[in-house]
Amino acid sequence: MNSCFTEVFRSSSQGAGMIDKKAIIAEFGKNEADTGSPEVQIALLSSRISHLTEHLRQHKGDHHTRRGLMMLIGQRRRLLDYVKSNDVERYRSIIARLGIRR
Repeated sequence: MNSCFTEVFRSSSQGAGMIDKKAIIAEFGKNEADTGSPEVQIALLSSRISHLTEHLRQHKGDHHTRRGLMMLIGQRRRLLDYVKSNDVERYRSIIARLGIRR
């Protein structure tokens, strides 16, 4: 699991495994209401991807979730391509902060 997202998972029994979106938005957004910037969207997708990857390590036959994971990876890839085409420095920054290999 990505080290960037290990602290953002809730540990309560009701929301176990759920990501804390507010913490991710606070870390990657320009302000607390910034939920639409590509950096925030990429960070939220990355946390969901890492969570689903852990799920699939335990449940190897869950092909429905695997398809959803592949769709999330594609969506993140398109957002990263968009950021790269507009501002290479922002792209390099988000890749480094999230630890995504490219």
